[in-house]
Amino acid sequence: MPTAITGGRFRRRSVARLVLGGAVASLPLPALAHHGWSWAEDQQSELKGTIVSISMAPPHPSLQVKTTEGVSWQIDLGNPNQTERSGFSAASAKVGDAIVILGNRHKDKGKRQMKAVRITIAGKNYDMYPERIRTN
Repeated sequence: MPTAITGGRFRRRSVARLVLGGAVASLPLPALAHHGWSWAEDQQSELKGTIVSISMAPPHPSLQVKTTEGVSWQIDLGNPNQTERSGFSAASAKVGDAIVILGNRHKDKGKRQMKAVRITIAGKNYDMYPERIRTN
């Protein structure tokens, strides 16, 4: 009788592990690959433009910015907690505001996407990743 009970426990654990492993494996790969910094260049650059839209939705807030050349960029901010700690909120800016972004652009030059370490609006800095800001 003890072996049947022990065997049942092992079966329940195995099933639980399979279910958990399947759930993790079923996560969309682009979402996993998008987070972190591996998709971004090491070098930081500055981008200037005008805010076209603001999204504070998870997994991270983002902005759509149009440069003076008319090119649209997606600007990824920090995760919601980092963005809040920087002082930036939906009320901090509005569509049409001028913005300067310091960040790391996508390694694929065809993608107009940048991960912001600092954004500046109306002379106010919002440091998303203060530990990553490099000044020359």
